[in-house]
Amino acid sequence: MNRSEEISEKLAVLRHTLQETDAAGICLRGTDWFAWATAGGSNTVLLAAETGVAEVLVTPTDAWVLTDEIEAQRLKDEELPEGSPYKLQVSPWAQGSERQAFVQEATQGGQVLSDRPSGGSTETALPASLVQHRWVMLPSELDRYRQVGRLSSEAMTEVLTQAQPSWTEYQLAGAGAEAMWARGLHPALTLAAGDRRLPLYRHPLPSGETLGRQAMLVFCARGHGLIVSLTRFVFFDKLLEADLQRHRTIAEIEAVALDHSQVDTPLNAVYHALATAYEQQGYPNAIREHHQGGTAGYGARDVVATPETGDRLAAPTALAWNPSIPGAKIEDTFVLHPDNSLENLSFDPQFPHQDVAGRLRPIPLER
Repeated sequence: MNRSEEISEKLAVLRHTLQETDAAGICLRGTDWFAWATAGGSNTVLLAAETGVAEVLVTPTDAWVLTDEIEAQRLKDEELPEGSPYKLQVSPWAQGSERQAFVQEATQGGQVLSDRPSGGSTETALPASLVQHRWVMLPSELDRYRQVGRLSSEAMTEVLTQAQPSWTEYQLAGAGAEAMWARGLHPALTLAAGDRRLPLYRHPLPSGETLGRQAMLVFCARGHGLIVSLTRFVFFDKLLEADLQRHRTIAEIEAVALDHSQVDTPLNAVYHALATAYEQQGYPNAIREHHQGGTAGYGARDVVATPETGDRLAAPTALAWNPSIPGAKIEDTFVLHPDNSLENLSFDPQFPHQDVAGRLRPIPLER
């Protein structure tokens, strides 16, 4: 399936939603939904923004990409595939009201469904059925996702192989971002922590401190709109028995989540299984000290598992669990297939690993 064929299939899904809801149109503004609807296109200019420089408008009879005169040619040349079913609707950049007027005209003032409703009386949120449909990957999406996983894991290995204990956390994170950009990936998130800060904070934004004896590096790497999350550790000194045990323990806790990741299992069942695993390993409070992950894809986490999350796993769906205890964390992005097998998208065979419950899981790189 090429990108234009994938877009056509997704337009059919969107129009089915219009039929089910009697809405006049669907407007998709977020970077995540734009990438999904365009089969991997990007409306991103400012990396920190949740919305971009273009949006998708779909009615029962037409489909447009709405943008301004600054972006139109580049989007046509580089973000939309040849033969795309979308028409470009271009407004003057200084007259943003023209875009909204076009939406009103195209939908004849009817109800518009949106991932980010503008607040107008005619716009409402997307139905849960469409949101859940996005979680299930098409084969062409999985092919792109595998590419992002391979590139992001290679970037991680490259950086930790070159890192030095004298580097600051800023330098480590900067090297990570550079390695992602060099492979055409957006560094949606880069966390780094050295020996002192690593056991203190679950989300260590990089600082100017030097790394010292060990370091953790975390990526959320975005390519084709799809996000791969992974965490790795490097030691610049010999691993002590306590270090090995700590990382083995967190891998065994993660194995419980992976074992429970099966089709039709509710996410809160995985959460409760993790809570039990932490308690059995002697860390009863760890479940409350950090979110444990959940489903992934066009978001780093589409749904985070909590005690109340009743959403059931479908297939093929992406998952990224990230259990942690002080000084150790483990994270990769997997695809759950219909036969309940798990495919690790971010596994790099060049990085040190061990067998845990029948799966190859990363261990710290010892330098």
